[in-house]
Amino acid sequence: MTENKTTTSVLALDLGTHTGWALRQRDGGIASGTQHFAPSRFEGGGMRFLRFKHWLTEIKQTAGGIDAVYFEEVRRHVGVDAAHAYGGFLAHLTAWCEHHSIPYQGVPVGTIKKHATGKGNGDKKAVIAAIKAKGFDPADDNEADALALLDWALKNGGAS
Repeated sequence: MTENKTTTSVLALDLGTHTGWALRQRDGGIASGTQHFAPSRFEGGGMRFLRFKHWLTEIKQTAGGIDAVYFEEVRRHVGVDAAHAYGGFLAHLTAWCEHHSIPYQGVPVGTIKKHATGKGNGDKKAVIAAIKAKGFDPADDNEADALALLDWALKNGGAS
């Protein structure tokens, strides 16, 4: 008799117009990438958030459910537009999680960087190098950040 072992499905997000994501699926496999939510020149700014919510639902359906969501908790932004976009993505993410009864947790940027690089102020190149050393090939720093966050969540967040 074979044992059908399943694990929890965990989604890690580096929120923004170019959202990095990493998903540990129930079979233990990991998928990751970067999803772009910039509105076209003929769309209103709210379209990015509608597409984001639709994308979250697609990920949930494709994964057969999501058991926990972790997101990079940013406290300082370079510009006002970035801060507004982040706030919008965060609001939609947390409302979506509440609607679907999915627990969620923010993890400070410094915590993720320290976990990945050993330094809380490690730069983007250091995080990418650390993730590559784990056998991944992130397309950009957003995907690398999401993979680093997923690794942190699986080791520290209580996801089994």
